[in-house]
Amino acid sequence: MDFQLTEEQKMIRDMSRRFANEVIAPRVEEIEKTGEYPYDIIAQMGELGMMGIPFPEEYGGSGSDWVSMMLCTEEISRADSALGALLDAHTITCEELYQFGTEEQKKKWLVPLVQGKELGAFGLTEPNAGSDARAIKTTAVLDGEEWVINGTKQFISLVGYDNCSLVIVAAVSGTDKNGKKIINTFIVPKGTPGFTIGQTYDKMGWHHFPSCELLFENCRVPKENLLGEPGKGFAQHLSVLQTGRIFVGAISVGMAQACFEASLRYAKERVQFGKPIYSFQAVSFKIADMAMNIELARNMVLKAAWLKDNNMPYTLEAAYAKLFASEALEKIASDAVQIHGGYGFMNEYPVSRYYRECKVLQIIEGTSEVQRMIISRILGQYC
Repeated sequence: MDFQLTEEQKMIRDMSRRFANEVIAPRVEEIEKTGEYPYDIIAQMGELGMMGIPFPEEYGGSGSDWVSMMLCTEEISRADSALGALLDAHTITCEELYQFGTEEQKKKWLVPLVQGKELGAFGLTEPNAGSDARAIKTTAVLDGEEWVINGTKQFISLVGYDNCSLVIVAAVSGTDKNGKKIINTFIVPKGTPGFTIGQTYDKMGWHHFPSCELLFENCRVPKENLLGEPGKGFAQHLSVLQTGRIFVGAISVGMAQACFEASLRYAKERVQFGKPIYSFQAVSFKIADMAMNIELARNMVLKAAWLKDNNMPYTLEAAYAKLFASEALEKIASDAVQIHGGYGFMNEYPVSRYYRECKVLQIIEGTSEVQRMIISRILGQYC
């Protein structure tokens, strides 16, 4: 068993770390405070190839692997978890196009996304369909050579950016003989008549990362914009959500690493009772636990990515990675604030931002409760 990274993987990790330290970190507090969309940073990420790491060169990608993608995501998230989430949402959109799109769809829609020239969004969640994703009510009816889409999506990431060009929408196209919903997915370009962006949600964090409501009113797209095999849209969406769970694990590890580094640095500098607070076990043991849980979470993230790279089942490991890393992060972020004391409650210290932002990672790409459902269901098959 070899835990060594390849030279290419190390190069991608180190490149991502330098970019995070030199470009993102000096700006993140400002853009989070103002809500300014960091188009220049996103453009540079595209130029560096971060938007297409695991995709073949023939579609504009780097031809690398998913381990490298998660190493990149961890490093970006160490500076800004919102930009880590951008890599997640964009890449799973690309993956659905790559895995299920026709050659014509890939050349038309996938290439500019993988090259980082445009962003793509993933449209599944609705007001009454969160964890119960199959409860979606958005409909798509075939009318001649066009699909007519009606309905509402909510909490959709990236689509609020000007450089987001499309959203992949899941919609109901009738029922089968057993009364079960037939769900398809469709490529819907921004600017299509009948497709409008509603409210941009006011969130407790990630202010420079828009989450929007999408409204479809007799929105017509060509018949060829159906993505994948008819009736398999829901399965397609769930398939790439497994990848999204590995991403959330990587984002969590990056944020946890930032909490650890800030806490260790502060504990060595902060003097109380005549000595650095790191010398007190109450503090140093917290930091020891942080380091241990970060390493455990990172190993599970990389194992899940390695399994995916080697075409092996990874559903269980993706759920482990997402669940453990996101829940470990919440404790790590809380301890980071505690170690900083009153200063940790001040916005001038980044640990306050980490604490605000960490909770969402237990919700997106399947809540902690859903991960436990998945895990217990798989474990039940062993007996």
